Amino acid sequence: MSLNLKECPIFVLGAERSGTTLLMAMLGFHKRLAVPEVVWYYPRFRPYLHTYGDLGDAKNFRTLASEMVFGLKTPFWGLPVNPATIVDEIIARAETQTFEGLFAALLGKYAEHVGKPRWGEKTPYNLFFVKEILEDFPNAQFIFITRDGRDASADYLESSFGPTNIHAAAYVWKRSQNAVEEWREKLPKDQWLDVSYEALVHDPEGVLRGVTDFLGEEYDPGMLKFHEGEIAQKRGQQRDHAPLGGPASTQYIGIYKNLLSLRDQRIFAWVAGRELENAGYKNDVEPLALSDAEVERYRELDGRTRAATIDAEDGHIVYESYNDWLVDQREERRRAGLWSKDTAPRHFPLGHADEELVTGQRAPRRWKEYLGIKRRYVSDRVVL
Repeated sequence: MSLNLKECPIFVLGAERSGTTLLMAMLGFHKRLAVPEVVWYYPRFRPYLHTYGDLGDAKNFRTLASEMVFGLKTPFWGLPVNPATIVDEIIARAETQTFEGLFAALLGKYAEHVGKPRWGEKTPYNLFFVKEILEDFPNAQFIFITRDGRDASADYLESSFGPTNIHAAAYVWKRSQNAVEEWREKLPKDQWLDVSYEALVHDPEGVLRGVTDFLGEEYDPGMLKFHEGEIAQKRGQQRDHAPLGGPASTQYIGIYKNLLSLRDQRIFAWVAGRELENAGYKNDVEPLALSDAEVERYRELDGRTRAATIDAEDGHIVYESYNDWLVDQREERRRAGLWSKDTAPRHFPLGHADEELVTGQRAPRRWKEYLGIKRRYVSDRVVL
């Protein structure tokens, strides 16, 4: 059952390390727009709704609501809520007893708390779920931000999450670009907007004026002070998001020239050269083709390394532990007879080789189990 909200919901999309968080922080500083921290609801829950059984059953619906409420990476977005009653509050707010009903109720509660009428959401990998978002929110507006894939890849390799070698980084960026090609062509101009990261940091005001025009909102100069906000300040404490602690800067354009070797640049060109040029960037190296054996080696090393470092300093073990717990809960519901593998839907990404990537897992489960990575659900640090 779709929801046509009076205030069109906003979804910020893009490959990770492409400026989605920057744009999220900027939009969240608009006087009418409430854009909280990432939720990962579409990747984590939307493909697996069948595992909850009939959501018309109050018990099943409550299970989904509880997992969504307590699964936020930033607990309750920092709102002053009562953990003992928050699930009941969200269920009561839901217009329909559906996933989208809960989604709108949660984002609506955040918007109400910050005193703004319209909400937006930024989860980069929502780009794999545009079809589902449109089914749930037909009047949704999408903003897709693109950054030079070589810079994004270099940033990946410097980060504490995501791909750990150039082949894996190039593949993820390529996969993200390809995922939205059809929607860029299908959706009308009042529903889809492409934004360049490089243009945004070169001319923040000019680009944001274009964004607010697209959204049907008045330009708010306060957006340029995004770095003074709570989200930017908290993110800025982390090495991976330190740039958010200050105004938009052009200093991160072209970082690949210092951070990627010539060989890495050539491998990127072989993996994602077509997508790079289609996005408007010039490829200036000769692609270096890899053998099947080399590709497989890169893939295995990426999986092993992700798993081995997920509980390291600045790792994402708390986030990942909850992801793994959700997988376990699905299996428990299967054993309880709420769903069956024989009758489960075959839609993307279920069963796909990239299922764990698409649904936001930070490391392949088989490598986490192989290396004996222990889960951790509590942290004394900011979890984002």
